[in-house]
Amino acid sequence: MAFSMGNDSRGRRRSVGTMSEINIVPLVDVVLVLLIIFMLTAQVMEFGLEIDVPKVRQTAANAQERPVLSLTAKGNLYLNEAAININDVKAEVERRFGKDIKDVYVRADRNVTWDVLAQVVSAIKEAQLRAQLVTKAEDIPDRRR
Repeated sequence: MAFSMGNDSRGRRRSVGTMSEINIVPLVDVVLVLLIIFMLTAQVMEFGLEIDVPKVRQTAANAQERPVLSLTAKGNLYLNEAAININDVKAEVERRFGKDIKDVYVRADRNVTWDVLAQVVSAIKEAQLRAQLVTKAEDIPDRRR
């Protein structure tokens, strides 16, 4: 019979075409080198500069009274529980806390309109003071129940 399956007379296979398998060894080498590079640079990017900050003990309360402007939802303005006029912010803060006070804490109701809050902050800046907004963390329960 003159039919042949690619074997020569001694039973060996002849290579008929090109080999179509992918050699993954160079691919694995490149991936491992990239992995090592990323592992080394990730530590540098994450930490950056190492600074040893001083540790302090937390105090429970501050003995010094601070100027706190409270703004209700209706637009009423109070300086540490005493009602004041928005035009008298500078005079009242200086009278009650002295002229060396630089910060005024603003505690506003969540339902107050932005326009009223902006006017209060503007009055504080006019008095050449810094407005520090007071917020409350969500996980702290309300104590006024």
